[in-house]
Amino acid sequence: MMTYSKLLCSLTTVLACSASLAVACALPVKAAPAPTLGSAALAVQKDVAQVGEARFTAPDYKPGTVRHMVMFQFKPSATQAQRAEVTKRFMALAQLSRRPDGTSVIAALEAGPQNSGENADLGLDYGYLVSFKSAGDRNYYVGRPIVQKAGYFDPAHDAFKTFAGPYLQKVVVFDFPVTP
Repeated sequence: MMTYSKLLCSLTTVLACSASLAVACALPVKAAPAPTLGSAALAVQKDVAQVGEARFTAPDYKPGTVRHMVMFQFKPSATQAQRAEVTKRFMALAQLSRRPDGTSVIAALEAGPQNSGENADLGLDYGYLVSFKSAGDRNYYVGRPIVQKAGYFDPAHDAFKTFAGPYLQKVVVFDFPVTP
């Protein structure tokens, strides 16, 4: 009778050999399927398609407080200095994120390390809470991949994403309008 560990070992060996054979024979390897968009992402895409990027990112578009929660899991290879630099640059967005006319996009920005004892952090290390005065401000800030046209997204935030990407293993974003 084969034990679970022996079965797992056998399967691992077969899979490893199959992968090696595919490489050796130069068989085409299927790319991972594109992620399926969730209902919120689909709704946002529909919204921007209906109203256009200019209206979608206007400061008066859907007024009311919107919270943008961002949580990072750093790569194990990211040094403490690199992690600190990511947070320093994220916090600088409170001053750097501006519309072409110079008006600020971010109403408030808070950050801190994960310190919950609930053991439900999914391995995330650091969290940021960004507040906006409207969905339009949030939309302008978030920018790509939702908004593509220059002038309708925040170049400072776009540059931050490019900088931080190599240090991050996982990013979770959750936005919601604050209900009174």
